[in-house]
Amino acid sequence: MAAYLNRTVSMMAGDGPHNKGSISAIASDFRAIRNTPQDNSPLQIFVKAKRKINDIFGEIEDYVKDAIDYMHVVEKELSILNAEEVKQMETFVNKVHGIRDVLARDHMKVAFFGRTSNGKSSVINAMLRDKVLPSGIGHTTNCFLQVEGSPADEPYLVLEGSDEHCAVESVGQLAHALCKEKLNESQLVRVFWPRNRCVLLRDDVVFVDSPGVDVSPNLDEWIDKHCLDADVFVLVANAESTLMVTEKNFFHKVSTKLSKPNIFILNNRWDASATEPEFLDQVRRQHLERGIDFLVKELKVCTPKEADERIFFISAKEALIARLAEKGFGSSNSLAEGFQNRYFEFEDFERKFEECISKSAVKTKFEQHSQRGKYISNELRNILDKLYHDAQLLKEEKLKQRKDLNDKINFTEQQLMLITQDMKQKIHDMVDDVGQRVAKALNEEIRRLSNLVDEFNLPFHPEPLVLNVYKKELHAHVESGLGSNLRARLSTALALNVEASQQEMLERLEKLIPDEKKGTSIILPRRQPFEILYRLNCDNLCADFKEDLEFRFSWGITTLIQRFAGSGAGYLALKNKRDSPTSSIIPNPSSPTDLYPNHQNNIVNDDWSLIAKLALASATSQGTMGGLLVAGFLFKTVGWRVIAVTGAIYGCLYLYERLTWTNRAKEKAFKRQYVAHATKKLKLIVDLTSSNCSYQVQQELSGTFARLCHLVDEATTDMDAELKALEVQVRNLENAAGRSKVLRNKANYLTHELELFEDAYLKPLN
Repeated sequence: MAAYLNRTVSMMAGDGPHNKGSISAIASDFRAIRNTPQDNSPLQIFVKAKRKINDIFGEIEDYVKDAIDYMHVVEKELSILNAEEVKQMETFVNKVHGIRDVLARDHMKVAFFGRTSNGKSSVINAMLRDKVLPSGIGHTTNCFLQVEGSPADEPYLVLEGSDEHCAVESVGQLAHALCKEKLNESQLVRVFWPRNRCVLLRDDVVFVDSPGVDVSPNLDEWIDKHCLDADVFVLVANAESTLMVTEKNFFHKVSTKLSKPNIFILNNRWDASATEPEFLDQVRRQHLERGIDFLVKELKVCTPKEADERIFFISAKEALIARLAEKGFGSSNSLAEGFQNRYFEFEDFERKFEECISKSAVKTKFEQHSQRGKYISNELRNILDKLYHDAQLLKEEKLKQRKDLNDKINFTEQQLMLITQDMKQKIHDMVDDVGQRVAKALNEEIRRLSNLVDEFNLPFHPEPLVLNVYKKELHAHVESGLGSNLRARLSTALALNVEASQQEMLERLEKLIPDEKKGTSIILPRRQPFEILYRLNCDNLCADFKEDLEFRFSWGITTLIQRFAGSGAGYLALKNKRDSPTSSIIPNPSSPTDLYPNHQNNIVNDDWSLIAKLALASATSQGTMGGLLVAGFLFKTVGWRVIAVTGAIYGCLYLYERLTWTNRAKEKAFKRQYVAHATKKLKLIVDLTSSNCSYQVQQELSGTFARLCHLVDEATTDMDAELKALEVQVRNLENAAGRSKVLRNKANYLTHELELFEDAYLKPLN
């Protein structure tokens, strides 16, 4: 660059023809220096910064989506996030997406303003190195024209509010003030020019040409619509005059809406100074002083030193002609004296313009986005950090709950095992006690059975049909009476014992049931006192009872034999007399006494049966001869009078007993026989009845204990389910804590990336 400057100075000191012949060489050398790999264009800073921050925000967008999805899962499965926090985080998705859209559209925008015919379009064409925008004498540009790069190989333009591509040649008609179909001066026409034709467009620079600030009073509308996002303003002034109030007023309005806008002042048409070289320095100094005063004192947008570097004296028309000549379009022989100076100053403007717009665009476009990106990352990091700590605290709490619940389950199972053993032994002891009590009470009631039978007052008649009804009613009376007596003797005490045992079960097992399971879910023992049912079933038990209501003289031979031989022998003797020998030997299987015979009693009964048979045989089988011998013996011994008196007395006794054998006597005999028969039968079922009562008590206590144990089992099952749920929650919390930690670290990483971006692209600009 130093060699180039020395060469340029030497050329500037030479004569005119030599200068004119070296125009192409100067331009070529300057362009070569700007395009050398060692000299990176300032515009590349913006391009690289834009690419870098786009990559960072791409990661931020993915990160925010992952974080929001994770928060939704946490909100659904865990209770450590509320809907408001998640809703607040969801707004970041749209914010990041909006930032990415803005970044994709962000470019370095330079807006050209000035009075009509000051050469704004010519300056843009010279910077584009092609005649893109309409230019010429008079008022040419009728609307805003925005030139931006296009990846297409062919240029085109798009009208505001339309997506239709129009031929770029029509811009000369659409934007020309002399066109019959005039556009509104604030309307925008976008011209898309191939990037491969211009380095500036390739580096994301956008040019905005404007109508003259003196043709419309709608300056505020212009500023609001086209200037608020501009990085650099170029005031194109006419070097043949001076800065006008109209131009100053416009930039005064700009400075009120933008904080210290970057403004360059181009004194165009400086080639007119070639005709008056004697006033060159004075005019230049005059324009320079006024420009510096305007920027420094009036607008207060820069220092005097900075203002001195932002005021240039150029000829845009000459620069465009020279650059077109480089491409082979036209000739540069008609350029005025001193062109090298003006061309160099134009190149110097471009260089400083590139530095300024790149620096300004990076700062204005990306600094705010970087701050917002850090804010979003920090907010997410704070929430994720809180989420991590909450998950850790909740996990510790759940671990403690799991340990307590596991200990409670083990304690419940151990206690249930001990209580079950105790209750089994208690029920067994109580069942034995009930059996003994019932057996004792039933035996006592059997001994007083005659009193119960005597209380039966239904009219008695020996007629078989009436007698059957009498027996059925007697069976019911005996069964009811025995049941009532047993209940009176036993029920209250047994019910109290059963209830006390049930209460003990309840008190011991209730301690094993959680509080939330108590109350209505506890199955208490019966509300009514427990009552034992004494099932005697006398109707079936005494169904084989056969009454004997035939008259029998108490001093008869058979009766006397029974008295001496015993009731069993006499009964058997009479039975043997009435029945066949076979039927007297074979026992009746329907009789309960025959089902449980006693060996010793059988021997005695057999002996007395034999005596009875011998007696009867001796009284009947010897016939009349024996009777006569006995009568003769008695007659000779005691006398006939004694025999007669004895016979009379015997006959009176027989007659008395026969006359007193009434229904009343038959009823007494019937009841006596029934008591004897029922006593035998009832004694046979004493053990069975006591076992039945014991079984009822056992069933009652076992049922109560089983219901209470079922409640304990349900509580244990619920605790097992709760334990499994706690284990799932602990795993979820561990996963949540781990995931939140990873996402939190990712937020730190993104914040660090944005800080590195600021260090690389923003801090050097401060």
